[in-house]
Amino acid sequence: MTSDEDFLAGFMDDYFAECDEHLSAMRRLLLVLDDGLNGGELDPSCLDDLFRTFHSIKGISGMVELREAEMLAHHMESYLRVLRQREAVLTKDGLDALINGVDALERTIAARRSGESTPENDRALGLLSAVTPASGAARPMPAAASASRAAANWKVTFVPSSSLVSRGVNVDSVRGRLRAAGTLVDAAPQVRPEGVAFEFLLAAELPEAVREQWREDGISTEPLGPSGDTPRGDVLRRPEEGPARTIQPSHVVRVDLTRLDELMRMIGDLVITRARMDETLKGLERHVPAVEWRPVQENSATLERQLRDLREGVVRLRLVPVSEIFSRVPFVVRDLAREFGKDVRVELRGQHTEIDKFLIERMLDPVVHLVRNAVSHGFETPAERQAAGKPPQGTLTLAAAGAGDIVVIEVSDDGRGIDAARVVARARAAGIALADGAVDDSTLLRIICSPGFSTRDESDRASGRGVGMAVVQTTIDELNGTLSLDTTPGQGTRFTIELPLTLSITDALLAVVGDRRFAVPQASVREVVEVTPGVLRRVGRHEVAPFRGGMLPIVRLSDIFGIAARPGRALHVFVIGSGSDAVGLAVDRITGQREIVVRSMTDALVDVPGVLGATDLGDGRVVLILDAAAIARSGPGGLVGAQS
Repeated sequence: MTSDEDFLAGFMDDYFAECDEHLSAMRRLLLVLDDGLNGGELDPSCLDDLFRTFHSIKGISGMVELREAEMLAHHMESYLRVLRQREAVLTKDGLDALINGVDALERTIAARRSGESTPENDRALGLLSAVTPASGAARPMPAAASASRAAANWKVTFVPSSSLVSRGVNVDSVRGRLRAAGTLVDAAPQVRPEGVAFEFLLAAELPEAVREQWREDGISTEPLGPSGDTPRGDVLRRPEEGPARTIQPSHVVRVDLTRLDELMRMIGDLVITRARMDETLKGLERHVPAVEWRPVQENSATLERQLRDLREGVVRLRLVPVSEIFSRVPFVVRDLAREFGKDVRVELRGQHTEIDKFLIERMLDPVVHLVRNAVSHGFETPAERQAAGKPPQGTLTLAAAGAGDIVVIEVSDDGRGIDAARVVARARAAGIALADGAVDDSTLLRIICSPGFSTRDESDRASGRGVGMAVVQTTIDELNGTLSLDTTPGQGTRFTIELPLTLSITDALLAVVGDRRFAVPQASVREVVEVTPGVLRRVGRHEVAPFRGGMLPIVRLSDIFGIAARPGRALHVFVIGSGSDAVGLAVDRITGQREIVVRSMTDALVDVPGVLGATDLGDGRVVLILDAAAIARSGPGGLVGAQS
């Protein structure tokens, strides 16, 4: 790839990153506008900020010649102008037109990013035209621009090259020359087939000698008419719009996520090397006098602390606010509530809680699916709610909070709750084996997350034959997270998702069963208890032990993997889950806690249920990392193919 192609690729990466930022700001600002519907008081600063985001995305889309995005932003900008000038009031149709416009804008930019054909935007443009008064209707995209602070009489074009850069002639030095010569009215980069150029509007007196000198440095000049018109003025601002504001790059460095993945992989290698060094030092300790050994220990401890700080620093670089998911929810709810005749208010909490960018991307669809199910299945109609003594408007709550290395996301509603009897009846009709008697929430969750299970006979736009819940559970399992359910008939439903802050490097508890060692991620363990054999009781095929005023089901890891356990005075038990869902995972003994590097198993021939991956503790032996939650849910013999 040539240097020009590298420049273009980097330029487009910057374009897409800036578009993502503007789109996120648009969604946030549109939520604020919702309070000013039907003649209410609109927040002027919100209108100004929203106007600037549309104007900025229009400008940068023009630079990369994505005309469809430029046109959409132009029409939304025109509607915002009449709202700012109080020539119209924001109506429900107007807000819907803006929301549809943002959705269309996002699809258009995404298509350009993936190399797909540009989607049709006629509907979004039609909605915007319908709500914009004739006096403020979007004018044709301007073919010329006039200077706002001075009468520009020169168009100056600079085409960079490697030879010019080697002579110290670059866009910054050119900008300095122009400012010294006169008033620099405007500037914009241009993406051309032959490369990137920079165009400027300049108000100045330029003698022929100066222009001749500039030509030698790749700077061409073109005189403009008295009005300052320029053939390429569509990339420059109109005077009434004021200066476009974009996110300033001075304190922001955009880094591709794959580069951070590579950096995390290298840190993982350092963690393993550090563990191997620790094992080596243990073998040398008895051969070194204590007075000489103490500095070695201190340096080793310092290195371990610094490596942990480095790892935590890289993890923080990958963290983004969960609002990247939450900001989409009000628009999903607004659309579905109207379709299903529901009245739903969205309440967002903990939007600034941070989580790994990779997890954000994977969790978007599961969270949106839970929201869709809540609106289509969970909430009653306003008439039904009033008949049940509830307010006509339902409340959907999304909440996020951090707890150490765990992030908790809750999706809850105050709707009708899940009809357990109906779910059980459909499950038995579908051939799902169930014990007699009432089912608890964990059993109910297992049923509705079964592949292909649905309580609906026909699919609708909000859910697709029920398979979505199976995908939700699978995605969370793959991320080493947990999903729990709490539902009360007539009062509502709450889904709770717990996820690790990051996946690459984590703290783990080390356990021994027979002659085997295992690692259990600390994030999945609620607490560790010791259970003596004398207190164990057998109920059917399962063992239970007294625990906090109740009984804790015990799952022996030796039974799961077919390992001969070593007899001992007591079992060490990892408590997985909470409340009625708590299960104890029993091992022979726990040997310590260690920071481990997670190496996933992607080969189907070595993919074992109940095993997340493997790690190296520094002594050269591979240690399996257990999926404690999956093992606890399955019980003895429940992991097909797990026994070796």
